[in-house]
Amino acid sequence: MRLHTGWITGAIAAVVLNGAAFADVTVSQSNDPTAAIGGTMGNLLGAERVALNAIPQERLTELAVGPKIETRTTRGKATAPVVIRYDDAWLAAQPAPAGDAQWECLSKAIYFEARGETLRGQFAVAEVILNRVDSPDYPSSICGVVEQRGGGGCQFSYVCDGRADRMRDPEAMWRAERIAATMISGAPRALTMGATHFHTKQVRPGWARRFPQTASIGAHLFYKQP
Repeated sequence: MRLHTGWITGAIAAVVLNGAAFADVTVSQSNDPTAAIGGTMGNLLGAERVALNAIPQERLTELAVGPKIETRTTRGKATAPVVIRYDDAWLAAQPAPAGDAQWECLSKAIYFEARGETLRGQFAVAEVILNRVDSPDYPSSICGVVEQRGGGGCQFSYVCDGRADRMRDPEAMWRAERIAATMISGAPRALTMGATHFHTKQVRPGWARRFPQTASIGAHLFYKQP
């Protein structure tokens, strides 16, 4: 009997406490506790819907199904998927890099724009350049994108800073050249969600207020031109 009485007392106390807990999140005078619960859930779901609508469609797709994995092709036939592992051991296991002027342009851009970044940060800069090559708004070659001028300056500052574009750090050059070869060969661009612009976190260019941000990697923020 004491156990039964104690259970009833506890249940009554729980109801009272629960009512007090909801008192600061509702202005309803209803005695029905489900009214307060319904209002709170409605507010939460509404905020969630607003947040989801602010996320780019490509990012929502990646969250749902994972990043896009592209495949290399040989004579028109798809081969094994390329899965990048962002570390030096993976880079070292790739074929020795060699290429033409386009490869050299991409290697230098990675070196001068991002050699102080992690491998992900360097791959991300390569993605931006290749995304521009694919865009009708920019030159259709890597060198054209990297060397593009306009508005009294250069798209990539190292191109017109007056210094010789010579890669003097052997280790950083080794990475840049291998990253460039990997990306040109058709590796997936899964880091920046189609970004066409980036800047360091220390500056805030005017276009950054107009373009949706797609990623933050290391010292850089990435954006996609609408």
